[in-house]
Amino acid sequence: MFDKMMLCDEGFANVVDNGDTIGFSLLARLPYYRGLGLSMIEDIGLTIDGDPVAREDVRFSVRGRSWTLDEMETVYDDRWNFGEKATVTVLRPGGLTPGAHKVDIAVRMRVSYLPFVPTTKTGRELQLAA
Repeated sequence: MFDKMMLCDEGFANVVDNGDTIGFSLLARLPYYRGLGLSMIEDIGLTIDGDPVAREDVRFSVRGRSWTLDEMETVYDDRWNFGEKATVTVLRPGGLTPGAHKVDIAVRMRVSYLPFVPTTKTGRELQLAA
């Protein structure tokens, strides 16, 4: 139901650290009507221009704290709140070229009262500024 609101139009940019472009980031919202503890986010899958991003290259950040997806599995004291924009960073030397990029995102989450593990997906073209 909230899949179309997962990707934010703003916040798509290359990430520069000490003068080196180490990857790119985007802003995403949780596709669920309540917040979830971070340990309940089983995966955040990304595909950029048709190329899947390796799980180990993804970082998740919210309210000034960051984790790998593996680290999030044991984060019981923090959550991703409904409507909150989280930064999802992909480590990729050189980042992305300016211009349009097709971004697909899939969030797999564990919800205690559901007998299955839902995965919510969406995708669209985002513009990376020069």
